[in-house]
Amino acid sequence: MVPFPLYSVTMRFWSALLVTFASVLPALAQTPERLGTVSFPVSCVASQQVAINRGIALVHDFWYEESQRQFEQILKADPACAIAHWGIAMSFYHQIWNHPGEAVMTHGWSELQKAIDAKTEREKEYISALMVFYKPGPLKYQQRVDLYSAAMRALYEHYPDDMDAAAFYALSLLADVAPDDTSLNQEHKALALLTPLFGKYPDHPGIAHYIIHACDNPSMAQQGLHAAERYGIIAPSGAHAAHMGGHIFARLGMWSEDIKANLAAVAAAQKAAEGNRGGGFDQLHPDDFLLYAYLQSGQDAPAKALLDNDAALLKHMAAMPGMIEDGMETMVPAYSTEFPVIYALERRDWKTVAAMPPVAGAPADVQIMTYWAHAIADGHLKDGAAAKTDLAKYETLMEQVKKGPRAYLAEGTAPQIETGTVSAWAAYAQGDREKALGLMHETADLQDKVGQGEVDIPVREMLGDMLFDLKRPKDALVEYERDLQLSPSRFNGLYNAGMAGEAAGDKTKARQYYTALLKVTDNGLHTTRPEVDHAKAFLTTDDAAGK
Repeated sequence: MVPFPLYSVTMRFWSALLVTFASVLPALAQTPERLGTVSFPVSCVASQQVAINRGIALVHDFWYEESQRQFEQILKADPACAIAHWGIAMSFYHQIWNHPGEAVMTHGWSELQKAIDAKTEREKEYISALMVFYKPGPLKYQQRVDLYSAAMRALYEHYPDDMDAAAFYALSLLADVAPDDTSLNQEHKALALLTPLFGKYPDHPGIAHYIIHACDNPSMAQQGLHAAERYGIIAPSGAHAAHMGGHIFARLGMWSEDIKANLAAVAAAQKAAEGNRGGGFDQLHPDDFLLYAYLQSGQDAPAKALLDNDAALLKHMAAMPGMIEDGMETMVPAYSTEFPVIYALERRDWKTVAAMPPVAGAPADVQIMTYWAHAIADGHLKDGAAAKTDLAKYETLMEQVKKGPRAYLAEGTAPQIETGTVSAWAAYAQGDREKALGLMHETADLQDKVGQGEVDIPVREMLGDMLFDLKRPKDALVEYERDLQLSPSRFNGLYNAGMAGEAAGDKTKARQYYTALLKVTDNGLHTTRPEVDHAKAFLTTDDAAGK
């Protein structure tokens, strides 16, 4: 992400949240920078070796704007340092995040052209490997990623003791996944490579980081838990690094750990912002996870405070001059859309969701989320006319995405899942229950292979909602239970499973899930949601009946 100037007003917006993690900030402020342990020997002047190591660590931590700045500083001290040009080009290539545009590709190639005089064969191989990605020509993105990953494999085979070569090769495997690939083969390859290295190099940032990304799916999440617990300790100064454990904690329903990791990430982002070394993404991405975790654990006040503070922050960002040039034109409307949508959906406030307009000026790929949410809400409300409109607007926007600069966002399993969900709820709202259930079953089966999105409503949970609404609680319970295996400890998943058990006359199941809901929410200590009151009332009545 391009550097973003955080003004003093931004800090005021965060003051309420900073109180929550005040204990985190002093420790972070008093400790020296920690980004992980890297040893990347190069032929540049010896005085720059420490800076080189820091730059590589920053790339591994995905702190790209700071790594670019670090390598630029190295070039000022040693203009002949070829690997620094490679480092800048690596900072532009945000693997597994997005596809670089034409300007980025041109800039990256230009930097690599300046690196052709590298002094060692190892440095030349690193540079040559990245050149196959950036080289001008007709190759499509996926072809470039394929070639780069193959080149990194060759580099790693030539230098098997180079832990950074191993880590970057593993990352290339994770990036080299076709949009419609649900096999997880690449993830398993990366994990097999990284796991033994993690035992030998427990403080290497890339190894821990990429294990987490490899395991960011329901079937592998447990295997990434150790890395998730370690990475925030390895590199606490990097906001993204501090946050990354949250990916695994969220997959496993470990909400307190998820919250702790992301509070630390926001604290790290605030410290970096003090030196103008951070971007809005460094704060907003952890907030994304925080809002979700607060909602799942029934922490009403922190969730609402975060929602309100971020609304003010995003409004301020949107009004800043030069926002488009800073590359934030998509991020700001995306989070401005997502935060209120997820907040209202998780609270099952269907009328509020159905009335939400798309964010003014949002591109088509962002507006799509609004109509995805509308379809879910109108499906629950059984508003057939509105749902029909939702589907039509969604399909129109999807066609615009396919013809736009980020057409890749319309490819693969994620948009298939989203489209299936919208179509299913539209059919349900219009009374075609058989079609709706068929679409939702098919979509849920697809999502089960890769897992729900980072902050998302599981499709199988929505399938359970349909079945429960159709007075089929036994069938609904089957879907809720299956969903909870893949997305454990979700507030609505637990409550709805309890409701289904209760309606089906299965008091044992109802008690099991209501008890789990109270455990997740600390016995409802921080929430006024009626779902918790219902769970308590059931358990109290059931206890009395059993005496």
